[in-house]
Amino acid sequence: MGTEVEYGISVQGLPLANPMVASSQVVNAYASSTVKARRARWDFEEESPLRDARGFDMARQVADPSQLTDEDLGLANVILTNGARLYVDHAHPEYSTPEVTSPLDIVRWDKAGEQVMLDAQRLASQAPSAQPIVLYKNNTDNKGASYGAHENYLMRRSTPFADIVRHLTPFFVSRQVVCGAGRVGIGQDGREHGFQVSQRADYFEVEVGLETTLKRPIINTRDEPHADPEKYRRLHVIIGDANLAEVSTYLKVGTTALVLAMIEDRFITTDLAVSGSVASLRAVSHDPTLTHVLTMHDGRTMTAVQLQMEFLDLAKKYVDDRLGDDADAQTLDVLGRWESVLTRLEQDPMLCAGELDWVAKLKLLNQYRDRDGLEWDDAKLHLIDLQYADIRPEKGLYAKLAAAGRIERLLEDPAVESAMHDPPEDTRAYFRGRCLEKYADTVAAASWDSVIFDLPGRESLQRVPTIDPLRGSKAHVGALLDECDTALELVSRLTAR
Repeated sequence: MGTEVEYGISVQGLPLANPMVASSQVVNAYASSTVKARRARWDFEEESPLRDARGFDMARQVADPSQLTDEDLGLANVILTNGARLYVDHAHPEYSTPEVTSPLDIVRWDKAGEQVMLDAQRLASQAPSAQPIVLYKNNTDNKGASYGAHENYLMRRSTPFADIVRHLTPFFVSRQVVCGAGRVGIGQDGREHGFQVSQRADYFEVEVGLETTLKRPIINTRDEPHADPEKYRRLHVIIGDANLAEVSTYLKVGTTALVLAMIEDRFITTDLAVSGSVASLRAVSHDPTLTHVLTMHDGRTMTAVQLQMEFLDLAKKYVDDRLGDDADAQTLDVLGRWESVLTRLEQDPMLCAGELDWVAKLKLLNQYRDRDGLEWDDAKLHLIDLQYADIRPEKGLYAKLAAAGRIERLLEDPAVESAMHDPPEDTRAYFRGRCLEKYADTVAAASWDSVIFDLPGRESLQRVPTIDPLRGSKAHVGALLDECDTALELVSRLTAR
């Protein structure tokens, strides 16, 4: 699994600054200071953003330009030694984590992305004649625009897509009570006054679809596996918020991975479908008291927290049935934290202010409201909302809460700092990252499923496919990379096998 986060961007003193130019400055500044020798380009050849999991390809001429992610627009695009991708996605700088295999590793490399962006922001602001650039880990400018925080999960191709839609839709409708980032303002432009659980909920308009920026669907159908398409599909999840709280991120991906495992193994037989999914998604977000009652297809009624408890109960039975005493520590920890959070959310959401973004933000906002007598239409509350997401430790309110010990951390700083440069060791990201670190002058391009070398004495570029996400790990190629002093030697050894 992996995450990809588009960061909000602002040029101080220049409200009309071109965000694409500013985003390019951020990415290029980081690349110039950290990437050795030549800079490998991104290999777009294997990308297929218009292939739909429902069995067809969208015609290129009718696709929105934002969907054409297989086109090299000449925007800044860097592959990092930790296996991640740092690039400009239209109007935003974006960081995509390397592929990892556990929710705690998602937290680690996602947090490393925040530090990469922080360094990039500072470097860009130090350029001659540059205005200070500020980045925000959030999802909306409250003027009608939203930008994504996506998740990606590798799944078995044999899993019927209809099963994914059937079971995952109600899970996503209710999941926001655990992983919402919180937002001041209701509606896409935030015009209605109030506070809601999720930053993204108001921007979803259909249940299923291929688009990511228009007519956003709860279930995205992009069929671009970045792996062997006969074996795998990549579930592209676009409905989550960008989280700063480590527990929110941990539970977001950990619980989703458990639900997907149950779907793959056809363990869910209960009908948990919600009537009017899009309207229900928004209604849950608009009620931070968490008392809104959902109507199920089978006639039952329950709150979003109670619906999450239904999924939790299934997951506990699934882990006990399929893994028993062999369940790993992280799986058990996800189940335990999931149950604890849901129990306290049902009692009083404020009991989770030390773990979940939306509750931490709401508590902070209410403190200001009580102190200064502010109503929800006060502009100061919008500024507090924005400042929560400011990634500068000296300015960001999340950062100040975390530094004061008021929000729980799952990782120590050294683990995050090392992940800025080192790849995970148990996926193909290890091979990609080590090649960028060791053979930077001969890596011509790379992508999720290939590394391309420009070798001396070879007339054509040499592509090394990495189509299996679990090969290319340290256990698989670590010794080989250590033994090969040059890329030529490495490719010769690989092709001789």
